[in-house]
Amino acid sequence: MNKLFASGATQKTYWAVVQPAPKPENAALTHWLVRNPKQNKSYAYPKEVPASKKAILQYTIIKHLKSFTLLEIQLKTGRHHQIRAQLAALGVHIKGDLKYGASRSNPDGGIHLHARRLSFVHPVSQIEVDITAPTPSNTIWQACE
Repeated sequence: MNKLFASGATQKTYWAVVQPAPKPENAALTHWLVRNPKQNKSYAYPKEVPASKKAILQYTIIKHLKSFTLLEIQLKTGRHHQIRAQLAALGVHIKGDLKYGASRSNPDGGIHLHARRLSFVHPVSQIEVDITAPTPSNTIWQACE
């Protein structure tokens, strides 16, 4: 299974509740990320810098809520805090994510980032496996359904 992830043979989809809405409504983002282990944080740069790793994702707005926007995110690479860092580089913040610039925390201390879907071809049976996770049960996630 680890080989599937390492080779990019999996499709990973995330949902994020963000503020403000990004512009344009859908885009591919490419940044160079540098991880700071002492802060447990990654920083996104528009160009390659020393010790950076290329990070690519695609986002699409799938719903506008009253105060927030729901994004669907397809990861092309898998880097430390990639979604959080790349969105923050646009000035877009995940609800509750104080570390990456949200204005307030969530009551439970979590952030509104959800690993929504994982799909891959099983390495032995060659059957397509497609797993969709239900959203957490709270008012905002329920509004996203």
